[in-house]
Amino acid sequence: MSTLENRQFKLTSRPVGMVKRSDFEFVTTPAGEPGPGEALVRVLYLSLDPAMRGWMNAGRSYIAPVGLGEVMRAGGIGRVVASNDPALGVGDTVVGMTGVQDYAVLKAKDLTRVDPRLAPLPRFLGALGMPGLTAYFGLLDIGQPKEGETLVVSAAAGAVGAVTVQIGKIKGCRVLGIAGGPDKCRYVVEELGADAAIDYKNEDVRAALARHCPKGIDIYFDNVGGEILDIVLLMLARRARVVICGAISQYNNIESMQGPRNYMSLLINHALMEGFVVFDYAARYPEGMRALAGWALSGKLKAREHIVEGLETFPDTLQKLYRGENFGKLVIQVADE
Repeated sequence: MSTLENRQFKLTSRPVGMVKRSDFEFVTTPAGEPGPGEALVRVLYLSLDPAMRGWMNAGRSYIAPVGLGEVMRAGGIGRVVASNDPALGVGDTVVGMTGVQDYAVLKAKDLTRVDPRLAPLPRFLGALGMPGLTAYFGLLDIGQPKEGETLVVSAAAGAVGAVTVQIGKIKGCRVLGIAGGPDKCRYVVEELGADAAIDYKNEDVRAALARHCPKGIDIYFDNVGGEILDIVLLMLARRARVVICGAISQYNNIESMQGPRNYMSLLINHALMEGFVVFDYAARYPEGMRALAGWALSGKLKAREHIVEGLETFPDTLQKLYRGENFGKLVIQVADE
């Protein structure tokens, strides 16, 4: 029996509206022992992602919901402290679905070893992790950007959006980001390289898009859904591509989700709208990782992390994500490196 104490957040109720601390139970149990083919991982950083809200719902989705009484699902990066598989050794740094806890017993085949010398560890949960891969496959496979086209990215200062903006520029697009607040908009232009940014909190988004995109929008990478998606649909260019990555504006609605009202623009403009889940590209992750790492090493891909210390802050920190209070990839530091 392990003598290591393991703090965990378990989901105890299905949230209604904004997720609350009362939807979880914070417990301490002994850390488990790895069985054959498994490893015990000390979690160092946890990734907080918009998709977590959907994982708490009971309805049908692309992945089974977190069961009531189960440890809340989350990606994380940590170090192997015990291994029962020859593929992993003690001290290896690994990424996987650790859950919101101090220690996780996971199958070695479900863990990816990373080199901590290549980048700060939180970056493997952001630009060099699942958000980066989401941007890579969503934009390149579905958006199919061509040099000179106009790309609009919502939540452009977020973990996925920031990488999408930069890949768009790498591919020769004219890129317009939508973000909340002047600081984020400056970041999108001055650091990420977008040609312009729209502050949806302080600007008329429709008027700004009309001004910046007089010939229409060729590609829209949507992370927010709702009203902004409706506005963009009215401004599509002929044969535009709309990439549905997420809808963070809708995840905490108490009433039903607001769907696109202006979808007939797809017919008028011979446009396509397609949703995707990054897990569908699992067989191609090495391709995406090589490309992202290459761009990062060459200085073409920049990233920012918003790090909050303390596992115990999880429910309150998660709320920051849905309120748009994070600046960059939101991560919880669970333990010192």
